[in-house]
Amino acid sequence: MKNAFFLCRSFLTIFFLFQGFFMAWSQEKLTIDLGKKGPSINPHMWGLFFEDINFAADGGLYAEMIKNNSFEFPSPFMGWRRIQENGAMGYHYTKIYDKDEANKRYLQLQRLNNEGQFGMSNEGFRGMAVKAGENYRLTFMARPARGSSLSVQAQIMGKDRKTLAQGTVSIQNSGWQEYELMLKAGNTEDKIHFRILLQGEGELDLDLISLFPENTWKGRKRGLRKDLVELLADMKPGFLRFPGGCIVEGFDLETRYQWKKTIGEMHERSTLINRWNIEFMHRNAPDYFQSFGIGFFEYFLLAKDLGAEPLPILSCGLACQFNSGEMAHLHDMDEYVQDALDLIEFANGATDSFWGAKRAEMGHPEPFNLKYLGVGNENWGPQFIERYDIFEKALKAAYPEVILVSTSGPFPDGHEFDYLWKELTARDAELIDEHYYKPPQWFKDNARRYDQYDRKGPKVFAGEYAAHSTLENDPLKKNNWEAALSEAAFMTGLERNADVVRLASYAPLFAHVDGWQWSPDLIWFDNLKAYATPNYYVQKLFANHPGTHILNITHNAQSIAGENGLYASSSFDEKTGELIFKIVNTNADSRPLEIEWKGRSKNNAAGTLYQLASDDLRVHHSLEKPDLIAIKESPVQAKGKKLALSIPGNSVNVFRITL
Repeated sequence: MKNAFFLCRSFLTIFFLFQGFFMAWSQEKLTIDLGKKGPSINPHMWGLFFEDINFAADGGLYAEMIKNNSFEFPSPFMGWRRIQENGAMGYHYTKIYDKDEANKRYLQLQRLNNEGQFGMSNEGFRGMAVKAGENYRLTFMARPARGSSLSVQAQIMGKDRKTLAQGTVSIQNSGWQEYELMLKAGNTEDKIHFRILLQGEGELDLDLISLFPENTWKGRKRGLRKDLVELLADMKPGFLRFPGGCIVEGFDLETRYQWKKTIGEMHERSTLINRWNIEFMHRNAPDYFQSFGIGFFEYFLLAKDLGAEPLPILSCGLACQFNSGEMAHLHDMDEYVQDALDLIEFANGATDSFWGAKRAEMGHPEPFNLKYLGVGNENWGPQFIERYDIFEKALKAAYPEVILVSTSGPFPDGHEFDYLWKELTARDAELIDEHYYKPPQWFKDNARRYDQYDRKGPKVFAGEYAAHSTLENDPLKKNNWEAALSEAAFMTGLERNADVVRLASYAPLFAHVDGWQWSPDLIWFDNLKAYATPNYYVQKLFANHPGTHILNITHNAQSIAGENGLYASSSFDEKTGELIFKIVNTNADSRPLEIEWKGRSKNNAAGTLYQLASDDLRVHHSLEKPDLIAIKESPVQAKGKKLALSIPGNSVNVFRITL
């Protein structure tokens, strides 16, 4: 037995010696050439795509808590319910204003006695939520129609009919006036509702009943939800595309997005059915409308807040070709083109111009410095080209400095894609929008997609992309690590070809956990809190660490795009003097690497590794478990001009080395 033991131990010793020799021999050697400066990277390359889908605006980013606050839905009491308790008697009606305005209706409460509680209750967007100790600002328009000594009591009601906050305001005996009341929440609760009660016998007209947290983004009155914007700000996005994709087109031309109807005071903004209201029968949302509390002015302001370039998209006169495909006649295109010209004036015009003055009236006399404008979304065929030609001629004549974004259709290949690229290339198009919603393997297989694109041809806007995992058979496609990892692999190819790909954004951006229509999505939320997905952290890594120009990173003199399961890109940041390289390992096991940089630099440079990794490709986040995958930082130290280490399996790694 003793001899057998020693024989076994000797065998294991030899085995591990050979294993160590094999590991050293099999180490991947990557080389970065500091001396060969590649093309510049657009400083705004990695950005955000916002669309009002999945209750992303009303019920999401727009912090309004009351649904249908001006009774403009086709069913004017959708979201509302009459309260008549403890002997109270009364009626409620909607009435039409005498003058024709965007806001057509108002509520009238008629109270017949002074007993009990009479008024209206609002359910919010899949409920409401409040946080203990925080203030919530109620504003409403009111006009007494009959009676004196009327007052309004407001209540935020929790579960089991518990009052979480309340207050009362007296109504003045005059015409329409705005009233404001601050309500302080006693507890933190979700799935609650709001009540507005008439006190005193008589009749009261009410409209524009709004409830907002006081603690909005930048503390703005009637502003944006702070926690959601903070997640966007942490990404340091280079651009903000708005107001979306298909929502721009509408089911038909009447329901297309018209920016002029989204600016000004709230009573000047027209409510519109959201095109995702009934688009997916398995996720029907009959209460999904657009109040345009977030309109084009707010989008521009948000872009400025984020330090991002605004990138608005406008209808080209084609409704969604998956729905009605309705077309504006070519001789009727003046209206659509004029909308585009007026938008540029609204964004950039002097305050003595008509639309520049409108911007100044809304509180922003300084121009927004619009540089990009999109014409159409996912349109295809000769019908799009005919309309694009009209836009291009007019816009370039008036504003030659504005870069126009055109479309390659809804798919990343096929007849329509090839047709549009051919036609747009012949027209010297500046920026062509490509979209890809594909399985993870497609993203890994297409990391070299742009290697062969014509460097002298149109540039690419990777405007919508997301990997849809194949590991689970569920209508709710999870934002799992398999999808995020494959997106990271693909994104190294986008960055490596940054001279062709100038802009890129994941899509969609937001989703309410109780109100989604499309998945996966980058950020999920309920009415109380939000969480970032693994995909978000991948986007954040790339957006936070872009560099100023490309450097070649090679293995055996070849770029790295899937060989041995590895993907890589490299850049240099002239502002900070740092070498940046990104390595994605899609293998299940770790890989030993030696990275060497050649060219003028100091020896033994130090730096930081930012890493995302998980052994489980199915892992995803939730409201209960929001941080199973997060960015981990660790110091790294070069020896000479080399860095040797082992890269974990299924990992995304970003290195910043101070040279």
